Amino acid sequence: MTREIVLVFCVLVAAIILFSTEKLRSDVVAIMVMVALPWLGLIEAKQAFSGLSSSAVLALIGVMVMGAGIEATGLMNRIARPIIRVAGSDEKRLIALISAFVGSISAFMQNIGAVALFLPALLGISRQTKIPASRLLMPMGFAAILGGTLTLVASGPMIILNDLLRQGGLAPLGLFSVTPVGLALLTSGILYFLFLGRTVLPGKPGEQEPSERERLVDNWDLPREIVRLEIPPGSSLAGQTLEGIGLWQRWGLHLLFVEDKGKATYAPWRQSLFKEGQVLGVAGTQEGKKAFSEAFGLRVLDHTADKEQVLLLENASFAQYVVLPRSPLAGKTIRGIALRRNFGVEPLVLLSGGNEYREDFSDFHLRPGDALVVHGPWENLRRLGREEGIALITPLSGQPLREAKTVPAAACFLAAIGLAVAGFSLSLSLLSGALAMVLLGVLSMDEAYEAIDWKTVFLLAGLIPLGLAMDQTGAARFLAEKLTLLLAGGPPTVILLVIAVISTVFSLFMSNVAATVLLVPFAIVVGRESGLDPRSLALLVAICVANSFVLPTHQVNALLVSPGGYRNADFIKAGGFMTVLFILVAVTLVRLFYL
Repeated sequence: MTREIVLVFCVLVAAIILFSTEKLRSDVVAIMVMVALPWLGLIEAKQAFSGLSSSAVLALIGVMVMGAGIEATGLMNRIARPIIRVAGSDEKRLIALISAFVGSISAFMQNIGAVALFLPALLGISRQTKIPASRLLMPMGFAAILGGTLTLVASGPMIILNDLLRQGGLAPLGLFSVTPVGLALLTSGILYFLFLGRTVLPGKPGEQEPSERERLVDNWDLPREIVRLEIPPGSSLAGQTLEGIGLWQRWGLHLLFVEDKGKATYAPWRQSLFKEGQVLGVAGTQEGKKAFSEAFGLRVLDHTADKEQVLLLENASFAQYVVLPRSPLAGKTIRGIALRRNFGVEPLVLLSGGNEYREDFSDFHLRPGDALVVHGPWENLRRLGREEGIALITPLSGQPLREAKTVPAAACFLAAIGLAVAGFSLSLSLLSGALAMVLLGVLSMDEAYEAIDWKTVFLLAGLIPLGLAMDQTGAARFLAEKLTLLLAGGPPTVILLVIAVISTVFSLFMSNVAATVLLVPFAIVVGRESGLDPRSLALLVAICVANSFVLPTHQVNALLVSPGGYRNADFIKAGGFMTVLFILVAVTLVRLFYL
């Protein structure tokens, strides 16, 4: 064993300890590894920083940007709604449906692409069902990784497996040769979270930190339910104005929006005329809404919580403002400012001088220090907040939906995935899709930069050089040779278990493609010397390099760290059991069907 091999093993062990103890942030640990390797003379500085330009990292950046573009259009929210209708707010049913859906998609496209495609929708489902994202994202990510074992075109290791077999003088495998094992793995992964998810997943079922909007609703006792009422033909409401009917004075209701021919107008002007066929979005008490609809013969379309969440979280929300000292708005009235007509927001509550006003305060003169709560679309809320003399004090995490860009965004994403499936470089395909979204105006360049999670980028970029160091110093080959001597002539099950464990360990600290390239020749040698089918052992390697659940080093897991709020300990807990289950299922299936 050379000095270089010893040093590589020391760096590897130190990284494992730091990742496990979480004394330092995971991205800091990865950067320490990246910097330590050239200082120790194990690889050149140029190689140490090559991870920043690696295909895996560039592909991840492309996925992040395109995911932001898809989310900005609200496209995936449309996919989320039928899933919610089927699964409701049942956590186990959601996990089963989402995992099966994403796992199936991963059989024919890169698993990170499948996760990126569904990530915005799943975050929307989390908000709507009040189930913490941490309890939904990890099962989806694990299912995507498991789905990569369903066919020989589902992941990088599977794609290069036949080339490695040919190099070893062996016949290639068929497209669906791995499918029996993949189906068993995906099924076992779904069942794992259905039965043990309550224990191994972070957070408690139904426990979710309230959003700023929810806090505002609670603190100000704002309307929690929006009812959509349609004006039928012959209704006496047609031809009247909002001010004329005295909606608040008579029924204590607020008109938040009017839908006319599929187009919603928020906070309609008080002199706007009502028309037959319009749909009114009304908030207020149950008694007031019932009396109002009966007075004009209006038809109730829905009043479900799901619809409420869609309206409030996708398009519009509540926001609080404060009138600043020396504000040009001081002394003016809501009517004088024309808040509805000029800004498209509905005033709901005014707090002035310790007094709270909820009735029609349109003619109340504003004073510095007054607090005003309104409802309206994200874009309108921000526009009001940019006015001189008034401050927006509610953090707005949402964005106005760019529905006009839905088709370009979907086309860019599907084209990028299509290019990757057609055999073009994954990083080139995904970055091309991301660039196309910017050029077509789905996202601005600044928004594209903001969409990139640099913590994740450096986490992956810092660990890639460790695989290079293990290869160049001979550390990986040293391990392979020692294990070959130990395994030759051993029981088949023991040989399979050792190969599965080695493949799993290697995949945690280098790309799964690199681990496949390194270990398949080793598996072929072991197979020939032990009398076992070399192709079956090589297939086991390609399967088990996907067993990357214990640390967020796999591209899919790394992508989910920030939106799920995960720590390394969360992956160690849930991924530890999943890793053992994966090895047992894979070894058993390969032993039964391939040897």
